[in-house]
Amino acid sequence: MILNRFYCLFFILSLGLASGCQARPPMPTFQPKPPSTAPSLEPTSIVAESTPIAAVSESPTAALTIPPNIHTDPPVRFSFPIPGPIPSSGWRPPLYPVPWALTPYDHFYLLRPIAADQVNWPEPDYRYGGTYAELDTVHSGIDINAPRGTSILAAGAGQVIWAGYGLLRNDKDVNDPYGLAVAILHDFGYNGVRLSTVYGHMDRIDVTLGQHVEAGQQLGIIGMTGETTGPHVHFEVRFQYGDYFTSRNPELWLVPPQGWGVLVGRLLRDDNTPLYQLMVDVQNLDTGQKWQVKTYGPKNVRSDDYYQENLVLSDLPAGQYLVSFTCDEKDYQTQIGIHPGASSFFYFKKGKPISTEMPATPAPEDFLDTPTPTK
Repeated sequence: MILNRFYCLFFILSLGLASGCQARPPMPTFQPKPPSTAPSLEPTSIVAESTPIAAVSESPTAALTIPPNIHTDPPVRFSFPIPGPIPSSGWRPPLYPVPWALTPYDHFYLLRPIAADQVNWPEPDYRYGGTYAELDTVHSGIDINAPRGTSILAAGAGQVIWAGYGLLRNDKDVNDPYGLAVAILHDFGYNGVRLSTVYGHMDRIDVTLGQHVEAGQQLGIIGMTGETTGPHVHFEVRFQYGDYFTSRNPELWLVPPQGWGVLVGRLLRDDNTPLYQLMVDVQNLDTGQKWQVKTYGPKNVRSDDYYQENLVLSDLPAGQYLVSFTCDEKDYQTQIGIHPGASSFFYFKKGKPISTEMPATPAPEDFLDTPTPTK
């Protein structure tokens, strides 16, 4: 069942969508330029409870020159729910090694930002693309709940491009919704574009701007800085130096547990507009275990270039599943196999049967490059 937790959510600017079903706006074109030579800094800690505000805002660890063409517009507003209890951790297999990609279109390149001996999977109520408060709030990442003081780990090797307060608007505002946050520009990417990751709401930061970190290295600790009602890490996957407008669903990038896979869906109306916030039930036919997941909201979410999805549910043990939902008072269902270490896809367009065939393969000249991440 869905658990209520403590989370960060981001209200972001409307890009001209009406409240009905409309196609998502095109992704902005970013032409990031890397910053000049990064300062050589020895690692130090920024501690939320003991660091004076003035000292934080003047520190070089909280400064970043964002390249041209990056949005710095504030969201409309932020609103955060009351958390529920921390979930109990159940046994899970170890993760596959990274990078992991069984097909040219999968890209499980990132480790979990929380260690395997802790709850390290997404809070089900606050997945990527979730919307709240009458569809005005869109979640640009995932939340992972953990006790305060738990280590937050780098999801991959790369350079620290942000460490401190003010990530949202590229300033030094100690009231920034992300709180103490770290951003990493990774040494690797996908389809010729480097990846970056964001880690929000820390109580303490243990790295500095310009520092190179390795996968699994501690970046800081779980906290409650910024707009949050309980301890967790807000985790985002972005392209290059992009802001939250370039975010992608982290569940398509975090490596799954061994023997487990990911469900990806694209659900449309008969006019090809996405079905927004549709509740989908997923049941393992062998064990009877059930999950629920909603399709993305209508504003400022970015689908994978290949899947063009509006639903992702990760960490499913391999096996046969029943996927069911109700659209305009009509029930639909289909069976689908979840395969170890891979993504399984289903497609629904109102008025037509559900398909479990993978999306069409691009023409040879359009094949996606999936390089192995290297330093």
